[in-house]
Amino acid sequence: MITNERGLSEEQIMMRDACRAFVNDFVTPFIRKNWQREWDMSPENRLPPEILEQAHKIGIRTLGIPEEFGGTPVDPKTEVQTFAMISEELSRGDCGISDKMVQIWKVSVLLRNILPQHLKEYWFPRIVKDPTFLLSHCLTEPRGASDRWLPYDVPEAMMQTKAVKKGDRWVINGRKQFISNGYDSKLYVVYATTTPGAGMTKGTSSFLVPRGTKGFTIARCNETLGGRYMNNGELVFEDCEVPEDHLLVKDTALTKAGIYFRPGKIIQSSKNLGIGVAAFERTAEYVQNYSQGGRPLIKHQAVAIRLAEMATKISAVRALQNEASRAVDANAPDAEMLCNMAKMFASEEIFKVCQHAVELHGGNGIMLDFGIEKLFRDAAVFLHMDATVDISKFKIVKNMFPQTAGKYAGPEA
Repeated sequence: MITNERGLSEEQIMMRDACRAFVNDFVTPFIRKNWQREWDMSPENRLPPEILEQAHKIGIRTLGIPEEFGGTPVDPKTEVQTFAMISEELSRGDCGISDKMVQIWKVSVLLRNILPQHLKEYWFPRIVKDPTFLLSHCLTEPRGASDRWLPYDVPEAMMQTKAVKKGDRWVINGRKQFISNGYDSKLYVVYATTTPGAGMTKGTSSFLVPRGTKGFTIARCNETLGGRYMNNGELVFEDCEVPEDHLLVKDTALTKAGIYFRPGKIIQSSKNLGIGVAAFERTAEYVQNYSQGGRPLIKHQAVAIRLAEMATKISAVRALQNEASRAVDANAPDAEMLCNMAKMFASEEIFKVCQHAVELHGGNGIMLDFGIEKLFRDAAVFLHMDATVDISKFKIVKNMFPQTAGKYAGPEA
C-alpha cells in the first residue's frame, strides 16, 4: 500500500485505521461481490443502509458536526488534513460512498459557522441520530456550472434561481443540477439570486431547505459514468416557500462559502487519490502473480516502468495535497491557489494512473466483473467535479496574477 504516516497524530492514525478496517471488511467486499448493483436504475436500491449504519458506528459519518451535538471531535488545527486522510481511505473502497460522507462533513462545517443557534439545536441532533441522513450543497444550475466560480463578478454570471421575500417567508424559483447527494439528501443548502444585477458576491443568498418542503421537487437522479453510489440529483423549486429564519446569509453568501470550497478542493483531491491507490494496489498484485511469455508480468521492463510511473504520480499528488491541506488549516495566503492546484493535478494524474491500471490488466482490465474498469470510470468523473480542469487552471492564474488575468465573462470590450 502506498501510504504515509509522517506528521499524523496518534488520534489521526487511530481514525485512519478504523476507516481502513471498515473499507476492508465492509465496503470492498460489497463492491466486489455486487458489481452489478452499481447499474441498478432505481437509485434508492443501489447502496444498502447497512453500509451507512456501519460508517455511523465508527464515527466517520459525523465528522464536522460540533461535539456538543454528538459529532465526532476533530482537532481544529488539522481538521482539513483529517478529512483528506479519511476520504482517501473511503475512496479506496468506493469514491461514491466517500462522496456521500464528504458532503455531510463539508456542509456541516458550513452550517456550524452560519446557522443560528436554534437551528443548530434543531438540525444537528437529527443528522447525528439518523445514519441515512445526507446533506447537499446546491450551487450548479443547468445554464451555469464551473465557469461561474471564476473570480469574476458580473451580472451576466448570476444565478437563474431567484428568491423573493414575501411577508415573513422567502419564495424560491429555479433549478439546480449535478448536485452531490441531491437525489436522496434530507437537508439542502440552496443558493439563489436575491439582488439581481449586483453580481454574484453581492447579490446571492443561501437558504436552508428541508426535503419535503412544498414546491421543492427532486426531478431525477443524474446517471453518471462513475461514482455511482453517490446519487447525483436535479432539483426543481416552484414557488418553494421557506421561513424567514431559513435565510442563512443575505446577498454575500458566496463570500462566506470559502469554508466549504477550500476544504472541498482538498477532499476532491484525496478522494481521487484513494482511487489511484486502489488502482495501484490491485495492479501491483496482478503483475506479480500473472504470467505472460513465460514470466511474471512485473519482470517485463515495459510493465515495471509503468508501475514505477503510477507510484510516482500517486506520491506527487499526495505531496501537493498535503501542502495544500496544511495551508488551509493555517489559513495561509496561498491556500486558495494550492487548493486548486491540488484538485487539478490529482484529477489529471490519477486518471493516467487508472489508464495504466486498465492497460496492465490486458483484457481483464475492461471486464465489468473484474472491477478495474470501474476505477477508470470513477477517476474520469473527477476531471469534471468541483470545477473542470481548465476552469481550475484559470483560477490558479487569477490567484497568481489578479490584476492582469482575464475576466472570462461579461460584455466584450
